[in-house]
Amino acid sequence: MSKTVRYILIFLLIVMLVLIRQFESVLFYDPYLVFFQNDYLYIDSPRQETFKLVAFTSLRYVMNTLISLGILYLAFMDKSIVKFSVLVYTVAYAILILIFLYFVINPKQEDYYLFFNVRRFLIQPVILLLLLPAFYYNRLKK
Repeated sequence: MSKTVRYILIFLLIVMLVLIRQFESVLFYDPYLVFFQNDYLYIDSPRQETFKLVAFTSLRYVMNTLISLGILYLAFMDKSIVKFSVLVYTVAYAILILIFLYFVINPKQEDYYLFFNVRRFLIQPVILLLLLPAFYYNRLKK
């Protein structure tokens, strides 16, 4: 695959990540979108349907993960990087979703900031932003 085609595909995948973010309020059930846009440190947690919230948060995580894996593969053209990334994403999901569930079930104002950041890792491609430079640095060291 030529570099030009790879760069175009990477660009298209990044556009897909942007579109997920742009249309998040239409595509996903998430009462915390509005909650965290306001002065959330001083108001009560919104009412939510826990199962529906976890399902849509998981769906968004999977969508971001699949697109991120595509970007990683196209950037490095190495299946071992993708396999390792799948492991990282799976372990991260297992840990983050448990913490997320704890905060959803037991909302406390003093935990909102930590909850905000855990939720960010689940709904945004933050892990991709960590893995790309790490793999690039690893490639430079070889």
